[in-house]
Amino acid sequence: MARTTKAPPTPAFNVALVGQSGRLGYEAMLLVASLRAKSPNFAGRVLIAEPQPGPLWSKDPRMTEDVRDALAAMDAEVVPFDSVHFGEAYPYGNKIEMLTALPKDTPFVFFDSDTLITGDLMSVPFDFDYPSASLRREGTWPQIELYGPGYGEIWKSLYDAFGLDFDSSLDMSEPDEYWQRYLYFNAGFFFGNCPYVFGTKFLEYALAIRDTPPAALVCQSLDPWLDQVALPLVIHALGGGRDSAVHDHLDGPVSCHYRLLPLLYARESEAVIDTLEEIAAPNKIKKVLKGYDPIKRMVFQGRGEKVRALFDQNDMPRREQAIRNRIKSNGFWMR
Repeated sequence: MARTTKAPPTPAFNVALVGQSGRLGYEAMLLVASLRAKSPNFAGRVLIAEPQPGPLWSKDPRMTEDVRDALAAMDAEVVPFDSVHFGEAYPYGNKIEMLTALPKDTPFVFFDSDTLITGDLMSVPFDFDYPSASLRREGTWPQIELYGPGYGEIWKSLYDAFGLDFDSSLDMSEPDEYWQRYLYFNAGFFFGNCPYVFGTKFLEYALAIRDTPPAALVCQSLDPWLDQVALPLVIHALGGGRDSAVHDHLDGPVSCHYRLLPLLYARESEAVIDTLEEIAAPNKIKKVLKGYDPIKRMVFQGRGEKVRALFDQNDMPRREQAIRNRIKSNGFWMR
């Protein structure tokens, strides 16, 4: 349930995402193209954070020149950053390390690169002093083990580790030991009023959890969940939470975190598919996108339509894994 207080007018803000060699660069093109098509009045900067070569990357992680040129033609700016703590071993750490390279003291919205903007971003009632993140998630972490700590003990140990008030983070409308009682986000989007403040705390918490986890986490995997374990703690520490009006807009009529193209065609709305095919159609975009095989086959060669035909949109499997398995068993899985 969103907060009912009337939000002040939305200040100017920047959009940030990660772009690097391979899939993420092409996805960044799609995200920026969709933003320009669906939010023509967006006046902020579009910042593509790009990891630079270094000891934590075995290959050059930078985008190819044709992708960079295509992004520049859409008025997106490439912001370089160094991978000091994560790199290739934990690429999800890019979204943590890139934040302090963004302009300080300017509100920001981060989107995972595998996102399309499907409506007017300027219509979203952001309250940047109340940070939040995506609620389009399943109960992926923690995985409760027989005779091991429960949800409450695990999450409380993390709040205690950073001197945070645990009780005020709980959704008391949900039952004890049910995963949605505890503050948990997908890191597909998040926002705040200063990327440097947000990123500094995100890095502090993520490194502490990775390097010196509380004893209650002894049975828990942090790969790939580390960012989503630290994120709710950061948001809570900065005075935010789950009760944001943005959730009626993002992961809804204004944005779609599709994750992978086969999943997009399998489960997203016709409006999302239409957006994808519309923005990919111009020749100057298409000739670059064809350099990435999944886009070429799914969007331009009709494989996406074949994936769509495998599912009844009115009777979709409840779990994502079942959707993935059906696509794979029919030979259409690509990433």
